[in-house]
Amino acid sequence: MFTNFHGFHLVEDYHKWKKEHRNRKNPIGLKSLKLLIAVCIPLFLWIAPSDIYGLPGLNPVEHRVLAIFVFAALMWLFDAVPAWTTSLVVVVLLLFCTSDSSLWFFQKDHAGEKFANLVSNTDILHCFADPTIMLFIGGFIIAIAATKSGLDIKLAKVMLTPFGTKSENVLLGFILVTALFSMFISNTATAAMMLTFLAPVLSALPADGKGKIGLALAIPVGANIGGMGTPIGTPPNAIALKFLNDPNGMNMSIGFGQWMMVMVPLTLVLLFISWFVLKNLFPFKQKQITLKIESDHVHTKKDVIVYITFAITVLLWLTDSITGVNANVVAMLPVGVLCMAGIITKRDLEQLSWSILWMIAGAFALGVAMKQSGLANHLIEAVPFDSWSPLVVIIGSGLLCYLMANFISHTATAALFVPILAIAGSSMSDQLASYGGVSTLLIGVAICSSVAMVLPISTPPNALADATGFIEQKYMVKTGLIMGITGLILGYLVLIFCGINGVF
Repeated sequence: MFTNFHGFHLVEDYHKWKKEHRNRKNPIGLKSLKLLIAVCIPLFLWIAPSDIYGLPGLNPVEHRVLAIFVFAALMWLFDAVPAWTTSLVVVVLLLFCTSDSSLWFFQKDHAGEKFANLVSNTDILHCFADPTIMLFIGGFIIAIAATKSGLDIKLAKVMLTPFGTKSENVLLGFILVTALFSMFISNTATAAMMLTFLAPVLSALPADGKGKIGLALAIPVGANIGGMGTPIGTPPNAIALKFLNDPNGMNMSIGFGQWMMVMVPLTLVLLFISWFVLKNLFPFKQKQITLKIESDHVHTKKDVIVYITFAITVLLWLTDSITGVNANVVAMLPVGVLCMAGIITKRDLEQLSWSILWMIAGAFALGVAMKQSGLANHLIEAVPFDSWSPLVVIIGSGLLCYLMANFISHTATAALFVPILAIAGSSMSDQLASYGGVSTLLIGVAICSSVAMVLPISTPPNALADATGFIEQKYMVKTGLIMGITGLILGYLVLIFCGINGVF
């Protein structure tokens, strides 16, 4: 989808950098070693007796699902191949080795009896068309249409104008506007677009001033934090929400508007804190900044359709608890309208971020397999989650998730943690009640992922900002740590408060 956005060249450069970085980090020898480990350990677990797991009575199907989960975890941790590739391989393994349409010798025991807990192949495949996937597709369609109609530039220009020309206020404007766009548009596309607007400003600022560092950092900070604001802001949000809203699981029915009611205020507080941090760490030498945001888009009648559709869609998302139309269904409105109007073409559909959708689907497939195979219940029975301190589980999982998300894909981190924490949460729901319930545990993963922005490799917006050449890594680390720790503390406090008071 990025070819439709302003700053596409920046995204192209990022993908080249990402590939080069992966190759530098994983030269042929090391990459081969990582892949060997990621394959051999799960293979050993696959063929070894079930006793080694310490889970008495583990069924062969559960045994295989657990080995596949270990494979996914190692592949995501090593980052030897793109995370979405691992997700696709995981889905294929689940289909061929654990499903009711798997190879015949995987379906029967030694006595020739068919296993009763084989995973439904249709349920695994349904993960690719899960309602949450449709929610993201709707978001992508809106984002593409906004760019094709020039709505993104118009909104950016209108929203930045009130902040005037005072340097510190312009900094605040970029933080807030970037965050707002990131709530509905891909963080990567948002960062690329905003950096394109900012590039002339950065070049014009005094070479010996620190203000340009703060401005450059405002984009990734705003994009990463802003993504927390809506269920479609970032994939970890969707993964957490999927498990919380599962009709056959926790069935919490958390709506789009309900999510925003909690997360947008938290996001705003963090954004203003980030403004305070950036303007004090990197004071401006030049006190006035003049922005020039121009567009060569020629207005057409179809643009009006985009504006109206965008407004109605967002309104329906915000009022889903009133209208009774859930966010996933609402997401199909812009798809139908904009495609019928000829605004979205088949070429645009080809540009959707399919890798993100496949990554999310892989996480859902793991959850389906763990539940239907009985592995989830087996873990609940065998592992004494309910005897653990809920505070230790919340803080420990949050810190571990935050640490990992700084080094591997945020989506991969959520895909790895959420299914396991969903199992732990369902077995210790009573103990978690005093700390906000299971929502604190799972939504906490989404928050931990979003505030993990210490290194250029932590998130695409970080890498794009780093590519400007105005940021030394030590400044990104310092800002990332301050906002990360602040985000974790405030995030969990808000989740606990909202959970106790029945907001979630």
